[in-house]
Amino acid sequence: MKTEWDYTALAGAYVKRPNYAEAAIDAMLSIASSKKGDKICDVGAGVAHLTLLLADRGLDLVAVEPNDAMRSLGVQRTEQLANVRWHEGTGEETGQAKQSFDMVTFGSSFNVCDRQQALIETSRILKPRGWFACMWNHRQLEDPIQAQIEAIIKDIVSDYGYGSRREDQTEVIDSSGMFGPVIHLESRVLHEQSIEECVEAWRSHATLERQSGKVFEDVVVAIENYLQRLNVPTIQIPYSTNIWVAQLR
Repeated sequence: MKTEWDYTALAGAYVKRPNYAEAAIDAMLSIASSKKGDKICDVGAGVAHLTLLLADRGLDLVAVEPNDAMRSLGVQRTEQLANVRWHEGTGEETGQAKQSFDMVTFGSSFNVCDRQQALIETSRILKPRGWFACMWNHRQLEDPIQAQIEAIIKDIVSDYGYGSRREDQTEVIDSSGMFGPVIHLESRVLHEQSIEECVEAWRSHATLERQSGKVFEDVVVAIENYLQRLNVPTIQIPYSTNIWVAQLR
């Protein structure tokens, strides 16, 4: 399925990205009183990072992903799981039946949707009083290594910014008028990567690719050169998982 943001070339590198903090996922499910067998629609499921975490907790997953390459990898990673099914679709048009799900999740995908249209579609496919959740992993930029990487990026792409993925999503959710009070959850997770894996992860950074354009490879090479100069086999990257949860009115 063709979408405005094409992740085909980045799909393989996405597998190396960090998982969400399990404590944050468990807190989200606790707030929603989720139980084994509940039906979840994971929208923009990509290569199944969030899908796998939810499936491991006994939930019944429909993973919706528009990109063929991403969806193919997600199918491969979940092919042994009877509680995961994959469908082609978007946040604005999931292709799912109305009032089918106890929860609809967006793992690092809500920002690439028309957010208001995605909330309308979410309300359509949720059961009465069902739950919406969106989440992202944010690198902790005060970490010395990550601070230097930021400096490298901005030296080459001076107006670089993260867009809506680092925004507080509360106002967007509230303005829809369809959901109750928004709860924000945050939990830290430490992700260890080899230098090679870290560079590969930067090659999957769609926001950086879009904003840097023709100099994208220059940025990645500059990051790679810096990391290699550290002369260490692996680095630990601190992330915070940020989740916004709200119940359908």
